[in-house]
Amino acid sequence: MKYSGIDLHSNNCVVTVTDDEDRVVAEKRVPNDLPKILALLVPWKEELAGVVVESTYNWYWLVDGLQAAGFTVHLANTAAIRKYDGLKHSGDEADARYLAHLLRLGILPAGTILPPEARAIRDLARKRMQLVRSRTMHILAVENITARQRGARISSNQVKRLTPEAID
Repeated sequence: MKYSGIDLHSNNCVVTVTDDEDRVVAEKRVPNDLPKILALLVPWKEELAGVVVESTYNWYWLVDGLQAAGFTVHLANTAAIRKYDGLKHSGDEADARYLAHLLRLGILPAGTILPPEARAIRDLARKRMQLVRSRTMHILAVENITARQRGARISSNQVKRLTPEAID
């Protein structure tokens, strides 16, 4: 069996293919160009247990393209992956190898690959949550500044109704 890990960046990625003993069979940094990535993986397609892609902000195109080409794709939950202390090597190649290694061991913390039609709703919900948190943070900041400067508490509803005239 072979295992592949892809360390994905904004404009390039490192694609690694390893064997059952974690020996590197193929490894190359390529631009984020699906045909070039597929060309690197196709020779091992039948032997590949799977391809692990880092869950970065820009993974949709790569996962969709690999799945359309018939590869078994796993999305790595990078927040849940812990490197062991004392690693002698670090860098993109080591990261891609480590993803393949975790897949081989069967301990890859995987993320969910939603169908493309559901991703837009998830992205909007995430953005809304981010905006609500930001708004709340600013309201609390005004409450705290008021308490510090005037020694009196102002409620969040009062903050929301503040006008430029009321601030003077």
